Amino acid sequence: MRKEAKVALFTVLVAWAVMFAAPYVAHAITAPTTGTFAYDVYDITVNKMLKGPIGFVGGVAGIVFGATQLFMGRIFQGVLPVLGGALLLKAEDITSTLGLLI
Repeated sequence: MRKEAKVALFTVLVAWAVMFAAPYVAHAITAPTTGTFAYDVYDITVNKMLKGPIGFVGGVAGIVFGATQLFMGRIFQGVLPVLGGALLLKAEDITSTLGLLI
C-alpha cells in the first residue's frame, strides 16, 4: 500500500474512533431568568445586541454582501458572509443549543 493510502486510512480510523468515543449526552441550556447568575450579561449580549437591531442589521448586511459576491462569481468570498449572516440572525437559538452562556 502506498504511503498516501496508509495516511488516509489512518485518518479515517482515528476520526471513526473519536466519533464513537464521544459521550452520547447532549447539553443545552435554557435562557436565564431575571435574578439568576449572569443574567445581565446574557440580556445585554443576546437580547439587546444579537436579537436587537445590531444583530439584525449585521446579519442582513452579511447576507447582502455575500449575495453580491456570489453574483460577481466570487464563490468562496460569497459563501462565508452568507453563512455568517445567517448565523448572526439565529444567534440566540445557536447559543441555547450549544449550551454557551457567558
